[in-house]
Amino acid sequence: MKISVGFRSNLEEMLHVAANSTLIVIDLQPSFLNPIEGSQTVVERSKFMVRVAAKLGIPVLATEQYPERMGGTDPELKHELTDAEALIFGKMAFSAMGSPDFVAAYESTGRNHAVLVGIETHICVTQTALELKAKGHEVTIVADAVSARPGRHESAVQRLLNHGVDVAHSESVVYEWMRSAEHPAFREILGLVKA
Repeated sequence: MKISVGFRSNLEEMLHVAANSTLIVIDLQPSFLNPIEGSQTVVERSKFMVRVAAKLGIPVLATEQYPERMGGTDPELKHELTDAEALIFGKMAFSAMGSPDFVAAYESTGRNHAVLVGIETHICVTQTALELKAKGHEVTIVADAVSARPGRHESAVQRLLNHGVDVAHSESVVYEWMRSAEHPAFREILGLVKA
């Protein structure tokens, strides 16, 4: 199958800019994580992204799908979200954009680039990414911090690429946010990369 990908010509659109980014953590709840391929890696890489975002002053927004019934965010990740002063939103819609409170919080950041981590790639991540893209936002999914049940992840990533959603490794995003080894937080973040 041939994948057509929209190419960008503006360097600022191609690279991740910390001052224009918001990290969105989607539905990392234990009740959903059990059947997910590489679920522990997804949680660990999401924690890494939350830690870096906090150090760089990047807003962090998180969602929980039907938390009254399905429970809240993974406890270790929730601790990181608390440290990052993240806002957490319960939702019934699969897309985070189906939550008016989430939409208001995202719009209040004044930023135009959403960086997504979480599950499941083919449902909540895809719907959130495509709705943000349709509203004119730049969207990146972090390749090593998203996943789904077996047999679903790869087709979702192909679909997102076809619709102009960027896919990048967590370290690519983080190093682009810093841009230089002269960044004041470089040494501290390098410690997180090596951990």
